[in-house]
Amino acid sequence: RGLPGPVGRRAVPSPAATAPASLCEARPDLELQSWRCLVFYLCFYGFMAQMRPGESFITPYLLGPSKNFTQEQVTNEIMPVLSYSYMLVLVPIFLLTDYLRYKPVLLLQGLSYVSVWLLLLLGRSVLHMQLMEFFYSVTMAARIAYSSYIFSLVRPARYQRMAGLSRAAVLLGVFTSSVLGQLLVTAGGVSFTTLNYVSLAFLTFSLLLALFLKRPKRSLFFNRGAPLHAASPSELGPMRPGPAPPRELPAARGDNVLARMLRELGASLRRPQLRLWSLWWVFNSAGYYLIVYYVHILWNVVRPATDSARVYNGAADAASTLLGAMTSFAAGFLKIRWALWSKLVIAGITAAQAGLVFLLFSSYSIWPCYAAFVLFRGFYQFLVPIATFQIASSLSKELCALVFGVNTFFATILKTVITLIVSDKRGLGLVVHSQVSPLRVCVLGREATRGVPAKASWCPPGVESAVG
Repeated sequence: RGLPGPVGRRAVPSPAATAPASLCEARPDLELQSWRCLVFYLCFYGFMAQMRPGESFITPYLLGPSKNFTQEQVTNEIMPVLSYSYMLVLVPIFLLTDYLRYKPVLLLQGLSYVSVWLLLLLGRSVLHMQLMEFFYSVTMAARIAYSSYIFSLVRPARYQRMAGLSRAAVLLGVFTSSVLGQLLVTAGGVSFTTLNYVSLAFLTFSLLLALFLKRPKRSLFFNRGAPLHAASPSELGPMRPGPAPPRELPAARGDNVLARMLRELGASLRRPQLRLWSLWWVFNSAGYYLIVYYVHILWNVVRPATDSARVYNGAADAASTLLGAMTSFAAGFLKIRWALWSKLVIAGITAAQAGLVFLLFSSYSIWPCYAAFVLFRGFYQFLVPIATFQIASSLSKELCALVFGVNTFFATILKTVITLIVSDKRGLGLVVHSQVSPLRVCVLGREATRGVPAKASWCPPGVESAVG
């Protein structure tokens, strides 16, 4: 018989007593299953949003018989609008992304992509193409919404894993899109116009996917609410060697948080590594994106697209994406004393990049141009994760976002000034081969500041990340 009293009652647990235990056992399984479904959907969306097989062939499409724009119109009137409009929309979209909690900006990005390809297909004038460049700048500025969105839905313990999966999905989408476009053009004999209709179909589908994304309840600055799941010291310790990072900013009014962040930002400027890598980010990013903007025009000058089957822009983009993914992955395993070797690594790689830019713009054979671009992009993608880690390793999450935003903004200003002076018809209006000297100066701009003392060398501090 059972023992009398309390001991006997404990010996035979009741169903009510066992229910919480069974719920606790089931909860991790449900959470894990929900997390896997969320990760799959986010990665699938990130993959599909990159499926634009006609993007590598936009320039020959504009210069070809379908649109029949001149090279001067594309180089000096249409393309400069991208830099100007990107500078105008970058800050508003950065703020709206956080204020509206990510999903509305992702929908805006999808609508802008659809608008870009509708204008490409239906537009006939230079004004239509300039409007197309404006919508494309919105899509570029909105890329921050995807990278921020994925971290708003997972615990800090899963940040690193989620970052790797989402970046892999984006890179795989870019690679697949470029390969598909090249195969359709070369093997399938598909025209550039048909390729753009295929891109429009993919982008419409990705916009529908964005409609079903979950909208987070909190964001980083404007909708903080209660503190999110905090990362334990053991989670952050391996990522932040050296001095302890600043504590996370407590939940507060937006203006108080911003004022505190600006004070911490001023204190962060005293760190030599932050100044060094921020300057690299500003100068090298400006030069990188200018080359990416204009390289397709250069390729069309070297080999005019009279026969679409002999245009290998998609293959070059696919190879550069693959090499960039490999170098980014390899950078994560590079173990050196960055405080000692950072300047030497930056000097060596930026000098190699400058040489590749010179080869790219001085060669009149298409294959050295392709090879130089692939290697140039690989070098840039190698240093991006290193710079990201060196900047972020000693900053709080909120301050890190501000630093990268300010870095990107100053790079955009520099890029816009160069575009206005070099490319715009209201400036020098140079042809694409004559733009090499300003771009080399921009790529090597970081080296010009190495000998400047810290107090005299103020660095604009501070992502496609994109993934892009």
